[in-house]
Amino acid sequence: MDAERVKRIEAARAMARASAAAMTDEEDAELTAAALSDPDNPPLDEKFWANAKPMSDERLARYRGMRGPQRAPVKTATSIRLDADVVAHFKAGGPGWQGRINQALRKVAGLG
Repeated sequence: MDAERVKRIEAARAMARASAAAMTDEEDAELTAAALSDPDNPPLDEKFWANAKPMSDERLARYRGMRGPQRAPVKTATSIRLDADVVAHFKAGGPGWQGRINQALRKVAGLG
């Protein structure tokens, strides 16, 4: 983790601590009640925290909309027209159907 990121994280933590320390009991109760009444955001229980794991910098970067490191060779995006029954055959195998088409083409082309 680079020094600038560590600095930003520490600043955010300091702000959060200061805000929590300045909160009155009434404000805390109001925020807690509002959070508990939100059906789209139930509280996290002990079972959740027992299975929680820290997120790696690489995974966090992907969640922020950035692509992770690419493996070589990088594939080329293309558009081809295939017969409907050919596409249906590969899609029937579930996720990864485009990769299976790629494997079939490599085999026919003698590329492995």
